[in-house]
Amino acid sequence: MSTPIVVQQLTKRFGSFEAVGDVSFTAPGGAITALLGPSGSGKSTVLRMIAGLENPTEGHIWLGDVELTPKSVQERRVGFVFQHYALFRHMTVADNVAFGLEVRKQPKAERQARVDELLELVQLSHFAKRYPDQLSGGQRQRVALARALAPRPEVLLLDEPFGALDAKVRQDLRRWLDELHKELGVTSLLVTHDQEEALELANQIVVMHEGHMEQVGSPTEIYDEPSTPFVAGFVGSANVLHGHVEAGQVHLGGLRVDGAEHLSEGEPATAYVRPHDVHVSVDSNGGEAKATVARRTMLGWLSQLTLLLTNGETIVAHVPNQEIEGVKEGDTVWVDLRNPKAFARREGEPVGGLTAEPVNW
Repeated sequence: MSTPIVVQQLTKRFGSFEAVGDVSFTAPGGAITALLGPSGSGKSTVLRMIAGLENPTEGHIWLGDVELTPKSVQERRVGFVFQHYALFRHMTVADNVAFGLEVRKQPKAERQARVDELLELVQLSHFAKRYPDQLSGGQRQRVALARALAPRPEVLLLDEPFGALDAKVRQDLRRWLDELHKELGVTSLLVTHDQEEALELANQIVVMHEGHMEQVGSPTEIYDEPSTPFVAGFVGSANVLHGHVEAGQVHLGGLRVDGAEHLSEGEPATAYVRPHDVHVSVDSNGGEAKATVARRTMLGWLSQLTLLLTNGETIVAHVPNQEIEGVKEGDTVWVDLRNPKAFARREGEPVGGLTAEPVNW
């Protein structure tokens, strides 16, 4: 059975700057845990502390019941895959994969058998004698993964492993890595700023922002039940609408949405609503508020509608084409907002708009 990684109150300061502050979570054994956040959120620093490449200022790291905090990189039995491959250009593919085994003085026959096994696993057996410059970006990253797996690590750490690749290659490698992980079952931590990548690959997501942990949960929990405004706006896309609380609802001009029972009466509030949770009808009985179609953009089987409400606010809706046949720019439609997430409005919070690019499902 694979061993979990436990991070307890991890803090890292560089002089007076706190890069990571009081981060605690458990990465379940045999699962993929994604550290998700924007650049500068501290996620790579957490990964480097787990690897032993950085020493924490405070806190502890455990692999099962063994504390890793005081141990060296070599003692931790972790495999590390970087964004830019870090392959040795003067070595063949086979020699790159074998490098860690040579450092550990493994017998040549055992070493060769392990290299052959891994190249078969990553589907690169025919490329054993090639050099990194003769491979595509996706192939190089598979070599880097094979090299990390060669010493049979207890934990696999992946730091933006697909960040240097184009979109199509990233998608292909994500599917391949998912299948590979199901076969191997090694405890894995994936650092990424790509929400789609985290939602697709991870069993658990740790959302980070400005060095602190915002929320830990399954992809479904993170997407459907965000616990903070940052998570609601960063994971997926969301319309941000401002109003005030009346009788457990947020009143937004001509619209009212539920979900504000935890907020005080009259309090300024912000509601986050996913574009696919904006219900649009051409029938006046099919929605609560009137809106004008300012723009319609075809996205294959659905359309993205930019809608202007009567109070002057703009919202974005994603609607199957069959539900709005004949609707064009300038038309009047009626809307309802479903599954809103309401939070107390914070001082300095930006007003309205769509918080992020949509996730492609």
